[in-house]
Amino acid sequence: MKKTLSLIVTLAVFCFSSASFAAEPLVDVDWVKANIGKPGIVFLEYRSPSAYKAAHVPGAVLTSYKKDKWRVTVKGIPGLLPEIPHLEKLLGKLGIGNQTHLVILPAGVGAAEMGVATRMYWTMKVLGHDEVSILDGGMKAYLKDKKNPVEKGVNKPVAATFKANFRKEFLATADDVKVALKGGGTVFIDNRLTDNYLGINTPRSKVKRAGTLPGAKGVPGKWMTVDGGGAFRSAETLKQLYAAMGTPTEGDTITFCNTGHWASLGWFVNYEILGNKKTRMYDASMAEWSRDANNPMEQKVKITDAGS
Repeated sequence: MKKTLSLIVTLAVFCFSSASFAAEPLVDVDWVKANIGKPGIVFLEYRSPSAYKAAHVPGAVLTSYKKDKWRVTVKGIPGLLPEIPHLEKLLGKLGIGNQTHLVILPAGVGAAEMGVATRMYWTMKVLGHDEVSILDGGMKAYLKDKKNPVEKGVNKPVAATFKANFRKEFLATADDVKVALKGGGTVFIDNRLTDNYLGINTPRSKVKRAGTLPGAKGVPGKWMTVDGGGAFRSAETLKQLYAAMGTPTEGDTITFCNTGHWASLGWFVNYEILGNKKTRMYDASMAEWSRDANNPMEQKVKITDAGS
């Protein structure tokens, strides 16, 4: 009886410990301070080199979103997920292994910049890595209190080995969109600016036709953070905003934008904050979809000078 009780207690402690160390999608400043210097955690910044060198979280390493090629252009379509071997090599170079808890430290200066963090987060999920978090409010929130520990200079990552376990369930392709459009029942959420969604204005260097996916709902990515800043809105507020736009928060969902940037904010909110685990992101988004004249599009507001 005593052995059985001891085993139950041991299992309970193990389960509690495992749950305690499970990565939360969002962490706050206090969590970061409490985990500085702990093994198995990599704090990753993507601010400007000068800002990083001036003051960063002790131990944090720096990546360049552009130079490190977290996204690439393929056949003229910008912002796509790179080849898996490239990402494996990049993560290893940054000291991120399969057992690493990666904590992304954005600058926290605006919703668009937070979209870099959510895009990196989504990439890690696609690679099969669940131990990843984002500092809510970013370095702007962290540096607000001058008492928070910082260091100067540059930290050199300790190389690690990362092996991807590709998970397609987070990624939607053009073929997936076509199937979903025919089948019905899938919610398409356009996270672009409202004028892009309505078809009033279109960034022609990326998107070739005005409009959105047929039947899509528009929920701008800027709405995902408080006043378009670096802190995410609460689930309760987000549900209010979705309801205002007639957008369901449950069921099969595909988020998209022009090139898979704003859509990553929408995906993160849907999947992690609102808990809809049936959410995918269309990586190539309208930059790809609009190029094929056979792909249907809906222009919510039809105007005569919509460009050429």
